[in-house]
Amino acid sequence: LVQALNGGIIADDLSARMDPATRDSALQAEYKALEYTPAGETVAWGKSGQQFTGEVVASQPYRVGSQNCRRYSHTVYAAGAPVANRGTACRNADGSWTPLA
Repeated sequence: LVQALNGGIIADDLSARMDPATRDSALQAEYKALEYTPAGETVAWGKSGQQFTGEVVASQPYRVGSQNCRRYSHTVYAAGAPVANRGTACRNADGSWTPLA
């Protein structure tokens, strides 16, 4: 289900510099925020001292037709410098989330 996020809303230049395990942790945090976390609560990923860490915060779900959607932000800290992105994702019938372009 995490792979359906298609790289999520992480900036392409940052994503390209992450190793697969780090990228997967970031995408898992996006999925957890979208699927399970109450609006406004932070889902953090990574460990202190790592090159990349981050946090995801999703807003209140809302409906578009038959789909639940959520706006969310993902801040990646690259060597301590924050890079924030915002986006919207909608939940598919199979439980995956797809970011809107």
